[in-house]
Amino acid sequence: MKYYFNSLVGILILLCLFGCSAEPKPIDFGNDNCQFCDMTIMDNKYAAELVTVKGKVFKFDAIECMLRNITRTDQQEYAYKLIADYSNPGELINAQQSVYLISKNLPSPMGAFLSGFSSEEAAKLAMEENGGILYNWEQIKAKIN
Repeated sequence: MKYYFNSLVGILILLCLFGCSAEPKPIDFGNDNCQFCDMTIMDNKYAAELVTVKGKVFKFDAIECMLRNITRTDQQEYAYKLIADYSNPGELINAQQSVYLISKNLPSPMGAFLSGFSSEEAAKLAMEENGGILYNWEQIKAKIN
């Protein structure tokens, strides 16, 4: 009986651990709303997503909304901080390893003119074509907040 009870407890613990996995979820463009400003997420070049270590997913219509939300809820621990790759619309990439461009020629949904790129080369190419200034993760957090 003790073996049966211990096995049952072990299975329940495993189910709880796997049931609460922290994984990104696809953004349903045109239907999902921004956690920060409540606007409908429309543009797949500017969206962002946060996933807590407990698996709660927050979706944003713009990188600047995600950054402002992080500042507002700074006690929250995140398993994922993701942004849309401007060069590959709809693809979410690691926000902390991305390169950011603020260019008046690339208007983002909330008016910060902020775009994110998976590589410095892609960001520099966009900067050459559109002007602007490049930032890393720490710099863009300070700039937006």
